[in-house]
Amino acid sequence: MLTVADLPKPGSTPFTSSLATARSTRTPLTPAAALVEPPRFDSSDREFLYREADFERVRSLIYKRAGISLSPVKHDMVYSRLARRLRAKSLKTFKEYLDRLESGVDPSEWEAFVNALTTNLTSFFREAHHFDILADFMRGLERRPIKIWCSAASTGEEPYSLAITACEVFGSMTPPVQIIASDLDTNVLAQGERGVYAEERIERMDRTRVQKFFLRGTGTQDGFVRVRPELQRLISFRRVNLLDRQWPLQGPFDAMFCRNVMIYFDKPTQYDILERFLPLLREDGLLFAGHSENFIHAAKLFRSLGRTVYARASTGTRA
Repeated sequence: MLTVADLPKPGSTPFTSSLATARSTRTPLTPAAALVEPPRFDSSDREFLYREADFERVRSLIYKRAGISLSPVKHDMVYSRLARRLRAKSLKTFKEYLDRLESGVDPSEWEAFVNALTTNLTSFFREAHHFDILADFMRGLERRPIKIWCSAASTGEEPYSLAITACEVFGSMTPPVQIIASDLDTNVLAQGERGVYAEERIERMDRTRVQKFFLRGTGTQDGFVRVRPELQRLISFRRVNLLDRQWPLQGPFDAMFCRNVMIYFDKPTQYDILERFLPLLREDGLLFAGHSENFIHAAKLFRSLGRTVYARASTGTRA
C-alpha cells in the first residue's frame, strides 16, 4: 500500500496538473480536567507491565522535557503511545523503558518519546479569519522582506496557508516574504517539508486556489497532491522546542503564529514563552493565537485586538 513516505521528493514526478482550504493546529493532549476524578488505574491484561508510578513518571518527564502538562486521566493514551516504543526497543516493562530513557544510553530516544506523546490535528486555512487579517496587515507594510514565524507548524498546512496568502497579497509566486515553520515533533516537520498530502485534505478549498498552488498526483500517486515548489521555497522548516532557552531563529518578525500550542502548557510556562516572544516581534507586529486560547494573564506583555489576535501591550498596531 502506498504511503506518504513512498512519495517522490519535490522536483520529481509524477505530480502534474494543479489541484485546497485549510490551516494547522494542534489538538491538546491535556484538556482541562479540573474537578474530574481520575479513573482507577487498571494495569490488567496489558502486553507490558505498566504501573501508576510509571504513568506519574511519564507525566513528570514530559513536563520537564517539553512543558506539556499531561492530564491525570490519560493513563490509557500514554500506554498506547509508548507501548510502540517498548516494542521497538524489545523491552518488557515501562520501568525498564523509562530507566533506559533517563540513563542517557540512547539520547535519540528522547525525541521519539516526545513525538509519541504529541498529537497533531491539522488543516489548511483553519480559522480563516486570521489569514484575512494577515493579508490586510501585509498590504499596509512598506518594509521588505516580511518575516513570519509559524511556531506550531505540524505537518505544514499552516505555513503553506501563510505562503499562499502572501502570494495572493502580492500577486506573485515569489512574494517578498520569509516564513520560518517550526515544531517540536520532527516526524511532522519532515512531512511538512515534503509537502505531499492526501487529496481529501484540500477538497473544500476553492478550486481556483487549488489549481494555482497544488500539483495533482498521477498513476501510482493518484489521490495525492503536492504543493508547488514556489511555496516550498518561501518556507524554512526547523525543529524548535519552545522550552529551550535558545531558539535557532532570529527576529524581528512582522507576524508570529502560535496557535493551539499554548494549551499544552500551564500558565507560568505560557507567560515565560510569551515574555520571550516579545523582543522577537516588531513594535507594530501581530501575534496570532488559537481560538480556545487567551493571554489575559500576560496583559503586561500583549493586548488583545479581538478574534485571538494580539499586539504588544506597549505600542499601537496597524491591524
